[in-house]
Amino acid sequence: MIRIREAIVVEGRYDKNTLAQIVDAPILETSGFAIFKDKEQLALLRKVAHQRGLIVFTDSDGAGFVIRNHLKSAIEPKYLKHAYIPDIFGKERRKAVAGKEGKLGVEGMRPETLVEALRRAGATFEDEKTHTPQTITKQDLVELGLSGGKDSSEKRKALLKKLELPEHMSANAMLQALNLLYTADELRQFMQEK
Repeated sequence: MIRIREAIVVEGRYDKNTLAQIVDAPILETSGFAIFKDKEQLALLRKVAHQRGLIVFTDSDGAGFVIRNHLKSAIEPKYLKHAYIPDIFGKERRKAVAGKEGKLGVEGMRPETLVEALRRAGATFEDEKTHTPQTITKQDLVELGLSGGKDSSEKRKALLKKLELPEHMSANAMLQALNLLYTADELRQFMQEK
């Protein structure tokens, strides 16, 4: 498993599943063209890009480039890196027929092709011995009063506002976002500040 510092954004769950088998990095989805209407997901992508960098890894077909260009215009370029897969014609195993343009997407690429695309994009490959910050757990949210308590909902809303995260996130979505952006120690510090 290859550890990468930046988060990676892909089009869909099959792309995410393929990458997750070879890369240890946060992988987010645009859900295809849904990213054009999902302001909260776009806000999260901006925040993640600013905090740790974001690699845009879309398919090489027309739809992939439409999504890539949308993200290019919505997120400051200095926080983005772009990984490109080659044009290889064929169809993914799970599909009955090839896509509209007949090209393989991220999910259909061989692992070494994906790793090489990430290298060419300038991904930050981290040493396996690098210290991994403590993950924020559901138990941490309970202990900090952000989940399962009388005023948990209000505390979550206040924290989301303080951290400039989308206000309508569920506890699970917030947990995912917090783990992308902060360590458990940083979260505890935020909760102590008034």
